[in-house]
Amino acid sequence: MSRRLATVGYYVLLPNLYYRSGVEELGPFMGEAGAAVRQKIMELMAGLTIDMVMDDTDALLDFTRKESGASQDLIGCVGYCMSGQYALSAAARHPDRIAAAASIYGTHLMTDQSDSPHLSMRRAKAEFYIACAEIDHFAPVELVAPLRDSLRQAGVKAEVELYPGVEHGFAFPQRPSYDKAAAERHWERLFALFAGTLKRVKSGS
Repeated sequence: MSRRLATVGYYVLLPNLYYRSGVEELGPFMGEAGAAVRQKIMELMAGLTIDMVMDDTDALLDFTRKESGASQDLIGCVGYCMSGQYALSAAARHPDRIAAAASIYGTHLMTDQSDSPHLSMRRAKAEFYIACAEIDHFAPVELVAPLRDSLRQAGVKAEVELYPGVEHGFAFPQRPSYDKAAAERHWERLFALFAGTLKRVKSGS
């Protein structure tokens, strides 16, 4: 996924969010043989918080300031599944740097916690794209309309799009839920979002 972004000409960072646990690679996790690995994945995911990942985001941006190939102007971010919430929250954390943020079948986007992304997004200046799968037990389709309405009422510049007939994970070619047409649409939408926002100067002109 990162390579595809890079082929368009972007400088891309792909963080290992699990470095605190010393985890580099977990191996195959699909099918019956991967049950133990899936359990480990869920434990690792549960060990993360938005605050922890925002600290990591700060470090990533500090790193780019030393990289000659990285733009020092506006940037974009995207998160899939559990990291969708982090991409949206990062835009609120760095409103003057992050001009575009996308969540692809992201989870926990609208919670009853004070750091819920649907609330923190109100502090951002970014434009948002949120892609939701119709068949998704991690982010039920019943939450799509309330999320869209909440963001609209708050004046957040966000498009919330429902992908009909596809499952959670539709963008990943290695997953059984992969749907080529939906995956390619999400790339089109992501590239359009970045192209339309990251070329603007910070003054907004």
